[in-house]
Amino acid sequence: MERTVPVRSSEEIELYLRTIYSLLRSSTEVQIRSLEEAHQGMGSSLHTLAREQRPDLPALSYTLLRLPECILQVERVILGQNLYNFREHGLEDVEQWQEVAASGRRRRSYFDGKNQLAAYIASRSDIDDIVPMLTALQIEWNKIFTLLQGSDATWLARMTPADHEAFTELAARLASPIADLERLAQALGSRFGQMLLAMAARPANFKLRLLSGSLNDYRRATQDWWENVEANFPQLRERPVYFVSSNTHSLPNLLSAYAGSIRPELEAFLQTEGQEDLLQEWEALQTENTGIGSENFYNYVLKRYLASEDGDSHREAITGLEAERGIVRVPSLHSFDVEASIIDLAKLDPESLDPRLLRDLGPDARSLKHLRNSNALILNIDFPLGFAAYNLLTKIAENVPQFLGMYIMGKAGSLNGVRGDVILPSVVYDEHSRNTYLFNNNFSSSDITPWLTYGTVLDNQKAVSVLGTFLQNAKIMNVVYREGYTDIEMEAGPYLSAIYELYRPQRHPVNEIVDLHRVPFDLGILHYVSDTPLTQGRTLAAGNLSYYGMDSTYAVSVAILRRIFALERARQAGMNA
Repeated sequence: MERTVPVRSSEEIELYLRTIYSLLRSSTEVQIRSLEEAHQGMGSSLHTLAREQRPDLPALSYTLLRLPECILQVERVILGQNLYNFREHGLEDVEQWQEVAASGRRRRSYFDGKNQLAAYIASRSDIDDIVPMLTALQIEWNKIFTLLQGSDATWLARMTPADHEAFTELAARLASPIADLERLAQALGSRFGQMLLAMAARPANFKLRLLSGSLNDYRRATQDWWENVEANFPQLRERPVYFVSSNTHSLPNLLSAYAGSIRPELEAFLQTEGQEDLLQEWEALQTENTGIGSENFYNYVLKRYLASEDGDSHREAITGLEAERGIVRVPSLHSFDVEASIIDLAKLDPESLDPRLLRDLGPDARSLKHLRNSNALILNIDFPLGFAAYNLLTKIAENVPQFLGMYIMGKAGSLNGVRGDVILPSVVYDEHSRNTYLFNNNFSSSDITPWLTYGTVLDNQKAVSVLGTFLQNAKIMNVVYREGYTDIEMEAGPYLSAIYELYRPQRHPVNEIVDLHRVPFDLGILHYVSDTPLTQGRTLAAGNLSYYGMDSTYAVSVAILRRIFALERARQAGMNA
């Protein structure tokens, strides 16, 4: 069904993308400064002050949270799809470099300790993400370099919002609202002084090298990823699967209940130095007296605890406990960072489940008796970025014999909600294929509301899967909102393109209305709001979601698992009838 496309990229953004990919065709490294003019010209909604002399501190915060801390030392960024690419270009020991990570973006990266950063990419969406971030960072860095000339290094290194007089002077020197500067300092924490020193010391001049950008290289990297997963769990080729794209902590946490078993250690961890933010959130939650259960918060603290030295001793214990309960984690190797978890439904222990999963069910259901003879698995992958979703699901579908359900959970920006809300779309416009997908979203507000404390569930919504977070401007936002699209994210469209190919004998179409109402498995797309791009100061640049993001994440995860349990109960009853 052909149609007029209601949502399209602007000419300025299309020019920017053409500029990026024409430069990256070069066999040598590219100067990021070559992209500054096109970047400024697209009028990105995430970088509204790109052309102005005063710094855009929210845009700077956004980029610094999504790039490794070592970016302040980096001059050259190298992108490749797998270890073979790096070795083929003379970087034999890249995985011997220091592995580094960003707090706001999951991407396997390595720092050589001097001035080079190497990163694995899974699709062109990584390029659409990294290049605008580097360009925005360079533009803002060089503004700050100019404005901080002559500043005392000791004064900058000790700069904190607590020193109101000095902080006010810094805001005046940067010609920026003090509220924006405070949000940047809060987001960066101890990195704030380091950032000021680095940016005052020298101008930025990033260089970028793409080792290979062919579709074949992305397919090869995806094949390598699958072979690693299959080697760790060969039964995936033989057994029916419920596919879940989310994160790899919420489902295992709900099924193993490990956080609840070490509450004293987690409570002691809350009192340690450096965890004041967690403690303040916990005290605020108690003060609100909402009647909220503590399960979500303990899971929230567990993630931070395991990343600390105090949590070292528990990592092996968690792996062993999860294995006993049928949960196998498979980290990715030598390629992009998408971990997989395989959950054997027949091995789940009802005594270790989060109580919400079995609430209001009969005795047989609470005992998981109906799962004891199940041959079904849950394949849960860490949600990929953008078009990598299409590559991954296509590869999985080539090797899995049957899908029983498919559930896509992820972050989104909302034009009509607030952070922590949950959005359930039934229409998705995909900027990659320019298709509008229509489908039955088999979740409704009533499935999630009982488990959600702070947010609202907005069902029957329309979503847009965009090319990248920087690749939106006011022109596009206005068109999107006028057409009734309120949910802005990056993965649903690519997933739906792959789903089309799961049951139709051809590649997905382009620029059409596509009806997916008759897919032969259960389908759900569920987004939790992390960003409200039409609200000043409430974008992802303002910081992370804190506990309220966990509230919606776990509400959605509980709903997904309860639905899988119910469907599997019905399937087993049908097989035994």
